[in-house]
Amino acid sequence: MLDDHLLIDAHLHPARLPTLKPAWREWADRFGDPRITAEVYDADGTPVPERFAAHLEAEGVDHAIALCEHSPRVTGIQPPEDLLPLIKHAPTRVSFLANVNPHLHYPLTAELERQLGLGAIGLKVHPVHGAFPANDREMYPAYQICQDLGLPVVVHCGTSSFPGSVNRYACPELLDDIVQAFPRLHLVLAHGGRGWWYDGAAFLATLHERVWIELSGLPPQKLPEYYARHNFPRLARKFIFGTDWPGIPGIARNARAILRLGLDDETNRLILAGNAQTVYPALLEKLSA
Repeated sequence: MLDDHLLIDAHLHPARLPTLKPAWREWADRFGDPRITAEVYDADGTPVPERFAAHLEAEGVDHAIALCEHSPRVTGIQPPEDLLPLIKHAPTRVSFLANVNPHLHYPLTAELERQLGLGAIGLKVHPVHGAFPANDREMYPAYQICQDLGLPVVVHCGTSSFPGSVNRYACPELLDDIVQAFPRLHLVLAHGGRGWWYDGAAFLATLHERVWIELSGLPPQKLPEYYARHNFPRLARKFIFGTDWPGIPGIARNARAILRLGLDDETNRLILAGNAQTVYPALLEKLSA
């Protein structure tokens, strides 16, 4: 709990450092706190489960959703197996999302089902780093599986500064095809249109009940500015808290910045945990364990 609020961080990258390209390390050091890396990781660059869980607890995080990624052209390959020790140590505090890349995985559905079998509670799609549009029809069977199982799909929807990123694939306009084709699918827009597409992301989230804006990588104090052309109190009820750890000053610091935006208490509770519980049904069982 953080200041009497349940707190779910829906977007963390506790990757093994040897799997990452230099640009990722530079990003984490520039926007995050290198002391945290020193506290959480061992000398070989692997997150220590006990230290990671202790860090989450110290930051007031009741549950964290970790991300794996298969983007060899931009950040490297961080397989889900690297996250399993973190989850085994703290199964009620840590979960992970599957990740597939149509350039690497065939058949795509077999790899998704394999990762779901490891315990993934949803699917993360990274078009910008993976160099494919999210509405590529080759991805549709994966979305169908998630819709059938009641699992969400999280799509990177915002610019990336990493070398090799294909930022045109972050456009939220491409996601409208997915919304129309899979009306029962919860679609989460990670980074909320960061860069050029705040308005497009906000429009999709306002128009569609099952489209959400995840705040990963966005300074909370700037959210009213980013979404100034929209009814901010109304839009905020579609926000999901996420940080993009470790590329942030601190999880608790970001959460408290949300609480200082002047939103009502019900909206704050939706942002910090309630909406994530709606989107990720597996969290209800984990948080009650």
